[in-house]
Amino acid sequence: MDIRALKDFSIFHNLDESEIKLFADKISHVNVPSGENFIIEGDIGDSIFLLLDGEVEINQALTLSMNKGEVDNREKAIIKLSSDSKPLFGEMSLFNEGDRRTANVKALTKCQLAKIGKEELFEICNDFPETGYKVMQNLCRSLCSNLVKANQNVLKLTTAFSLILER
Repeated sequence: MDIRALKDFSIFHNLDESEIKLFADKISHVNVPSGENFIIEGDIGDSIFLLLDGEVEINQALTLSMNKGEVDNREKAIIKLSSDSKPLFGEMSLFNEGDRRTANVKALTKCQLAKIGKEELFEICNDFPETGYKVMQNLCRSLCSNLVKANQNVLKLTTAFSLILER
């Protein structure tokens, strides 16, 4: 994998080329056709994905119990990501209890992804602690940013419900 294609991703912030190369040697390429759901909420997650080319949508199931035991399984789009912003996703499952995926990811266009396996990621972090520290710090920033956005969405939803109930 070309180091220049990786250096702008947040997971590699403050890493030099030799440190990025450690990961580049372990990365696998994944091509996903347009329209395919390639990460399924609840599945075991064993990798992080970097969006090299294309556009994806991240969504979650809105499971609601309906009358007579029926279940409504519509999905709510959370965010659309484009390779222009050099996004990564899938990192939550690496630190989540049971390593479960927390959302669905669908390719909106044909996508090229770089996949970093959990085992390879933690192996590099253990073998090269200084590099591992930087990578974990970068992943924590990503997770915290996602948490702040989720909290903002919950606040908006709670506010909307409160306004409806006050009528």
